[in-house]
Amino acid sequence: MAFAELREELNCSICLNIFTDPVTLSCGHNFCWVCIDRVLHSQEGAGVYSCPDCRTEFTERPALHKTIALRNIAKSFQSKPEEEENGGIFCTYCDSSVPAVKTCLQCEASLCDKHLKKHNKSDGHVLMEPTTSLENRKCSTHKKMLEYYCIEDSSCVCVTCCLAGKHKGHQVEPIDEVSENERMKLQHVLEKLASKREKVEIRVQSLEEHKLEVTKRAEGESKRVSSLFRDIQRRLVELEKKVLDEISRQVAEVVISVSDLIQQLE
Repeated sequence: MAFAELREELNCSICLNIFTDPVTLSCGHNFCWVCIDRVLHSQEGAGVYSCPDCRTEFTERPALHKTIALRNIAKSFQSKPEEEENGGIFCTYCDSSVPAVKTCLQCEASLCDKHLKKHNKSDGHVLMEPTTSLENRKCSTHKKMLEYYCIEDSSCVCVTCCLAGKHKGHQVEPIDEVSENERMKLQHVLEKLASKREKVEIRVQSLEEHKLEVTKRAEGESKRVSSLFRDIQRRLVELEKKVLDEISRQVAEVVISVSDLIQQLE
């Protein structure tokens, strides 16, 4: 699978960005934890939950299972330099291999800086990061570009879905606006989590220092107690010897006294 195609597989179908803390539903579809948690929260009043991708229904709120492998892969893609990520995607209109900077969903073409300036004069065209696979951006039913986001069904739809399809009459918003809003919300959540993480790290460091201090104090107390018991043991040995010597002395005196008395009586 090509690099760009693999990257498309790592996009959350709700926010359309690379997975952040991906989780899996029992139906097998993956989403960002924040995205699917918000969707499930919005479905609480309906009495039934459903997957935004396959519409599988759940009578109870489905459990979210972390996918460590997918999270690590997504992180590796997020950390790749932009020029490496876009290096294999070239401008559709240039004769030579000129790297593309954007892909137009409407034209289904990738554009370099030169052609992007001309293209920016066109209205109604949605630009995104360069990609070689647009199939995931098309409606599976009408084969048109996904330009809108259905608020009621929490899914991306094309213009035909809005006008004549099953999403007719539903509240929809431009997908780029929704994506930007979701990105901002996610960014806000990540900033809050980063702040909490910093506080937790400070707390952990403080606890580690306290742990080290307690360990050193315990070692000192252990040595002191061991020394005290050795001293007590030494004193007990000396006392035992002294008492035994005294008993032996007294026994000797009694034996001598009794012997003298026996001789006198004889």
